[in-house]
Amino acid sequence: MSTPHIVGWGHTPFGKLDNLDAEQLFRDAALAAIASAGLMPADIDGVFVGHFNGGFVRQDFSGAMAAVAIPELRHVPSVRLENACATGSAAIWAALDALGSGRLKRVLVVGFEKMNTLPNAQIGEVLLKCSYVKEEGDTPGGFAGVFGQIAGGYFERFGDQSDALAAIAAKNHANGVHNPYAHMKRDLGFDFCRHPSDKNPFVAGPLKRSDCSLVSDGAAALVLAMAPLPGASAPAVRWRSRTQVNEYLPLSRRDPTRFEGAAMAWSRGLADAGATLADLQFVETHDCFTIAELLEYEAMGLAPHGQGARVILDGISRKDGRLPVNPSGGLKSRGHPIGATGVSQHVMAAMQLSGTAGDMQIANARQGAVFNMGGAAVANYLSILETA
Repeated sequence: MSTPHIVGWGHTPFGKLDNLDAEQLFRDAALAAIASAGLMPADIDGVFVGHFNGGFVRQDFSGAMAAVAIPELRHVPSVRLENACATGSAAIWAALDALGSGRLKRVLVVGFEKMNTLPNAQIGEVLLKCSYVKEEGDTPGGFAGVFGQIAGGYFERFGDQSDALAAIAAKNHANGVHNPYAHMKRDLGFDFCRHPSDKNPFVAGPLKRSDCSLVSDGAAALVLAMAPLPGASAPAVRWRSRTQVNEYLPLSRRDPTRFEGAAMAWSRGLADAGATLADLQFVETHDCFTIAELLEYEAMGLAPHGQGARVILDGISRKDGRLPVNPSGGLKSRGHPIGATGVSQHVMAAMQLSGTAGDMQIANARQGAVFNMGGAAVANYLSILETA
């Protein structure tokens, strides 16, 4: 049976990219991915675009932007997908479905976002559209306020987790120093992340600025096919399993301190792959806030509910630990341009599994996982990937 493969990838730097418009970001990531697959734009027979937008830029109808960015794609079918912060994975899933149907043979997935187009307050308002607006749309602090409430509830139930959250932030920033695409390539250290200061104030509840992912511009792209391509510049990477599990949007209908949909995605995804956590050499997970990474430790089964702190404090998730989590620096250091994030995470995993991750490289990486979520663990996507 044929298995979908990642056969090429491209990635722009993430950051505050005022001099690059959305079309240029799209072009830079897409052309790099096509070239790395050993192809030309004319070889692509389908384009899947991940773009959240929600008001960041005036131009919508983003699927049609493919041909504007790359004229050779003028008559190639192209569609835009959106699923909050899991927009990039939604685009990948649609591309994989098209490949599996046999309708398309070589597809391009591009995730991109221009977020730094608005004042911070308005950016927060746009992101709050990823919550249940009827109940959560007036949360002070925007989406950081939503996760601040989640963190506050977790702290109230299980005690102060500030040491663990600071350790997660420090780990990811230390890892991000080695990522050439990262928005912030600076090792902040545990003490800076642990203690509030003028440069690191509280933002929402117990979350400080160092607990929050960055507002970023950027793009990432993949070329997918059902088999490795002979002209590709790096070894292909294939899926062992892919899973999507959804959850209630309103936090009022579930336990906000437990990511049950994410846990179900992990359980199903590992079972479908015939694997356990012990078979993985790394995980790229969705650390939009440090409390999210801590809850994801529990969802993936590294610790029982309420004990996620021990995963980071015992060193399990560090780069030299038993299961490195976010060796790329994660969203915390790499940045979080909404539509690009899920695609970027898969690029990071493909680099690890093809042995081309440079100073980020985990030795002997053969299997890894990507977890990307939309909203507060509402749309949960898990890929188990392996070297081809």
